[in-house]
Amino acid sequence: MNNEPYISLGRLTKSYQEGSVTRAVLRDLSLDMDEGEMIVLLGRSGSGKSTLLNLISGIDKPDTGKVLIGGTNLVSLNEKQRTLFRRNNIGFVFQSFNLISTLTVHENVLLPLKLKNNADREAFRKATRFLEEVGLGDRGDSYPDRLSGGERQRVAIARALANEPLLILADEPTGNLDYKTGQLILKMLHTLVRKNNRTIIIATHDRDICQIADRVFNLQDGVLNEVKNHTEITGE
Repeated sequence: MNNEPYISLGRLTKSYQEGSVTRAVLRDLSLDMDEGEMIVLLGRSGSGKSTLLNLISGIDKPDTGKVLIGGTNLVSLNEKQRTLFRRNNIGFVFQSFNLISTLTVHENVLLPLKLKNNADREAFRKATRFLEEVGLGDRGDSYPDRLSGGERQRVAIARALANEPLLILADEPTGNLDYKTGQLILKMLHTLVRKNNRTIIIATHDRDICQIADRVFNLQDGVLNEVKNHTEITGE
């Protein structure tokens, strides 16, 4: 039986040079996750959340440490290999949705499947299925600018899930939405991630998101600490 964690971040450090000053963003950061787990990463703006997501996705490399996802250490890969790994194994849900305006809703969901070399018929079926899952099965021929913010984020969730990734990274997924719409998106994200047994890290400063987490961590001064009794977290 394999008892190794599904995802393992091992002693990550990351610094940036600002003039003559070296600024440490992440300090000896470690985290293990199981398959199907939902983690919320809390932190104020500038706390290093985006830096950490960039390291986990292989967009950037740490100064030291490992990023192990499904048995692959991204730190040992070159830039092209990390790009291919990210394309095939990581789904994204962004604050700004990041939909391609010149593609229809269905084409936006279909694109990562095509890049992953899914067969045409299978890719079409998956894109259609996940649009139906998020309640937009009748909007496949629409363009993103015809959708509300909540609808665009639902498309982004469908796009992330349809690729059946090892890991989903969500960066402030309710940040551009009003409170009511944000709560609806949060409920949908939780339901669909659980239903499809996806593993997800949500980076946010919105403490309401802690409600859906298996575990919550606070990132402050480059150090990651688990928050106990996270279901009771409210306000700042």
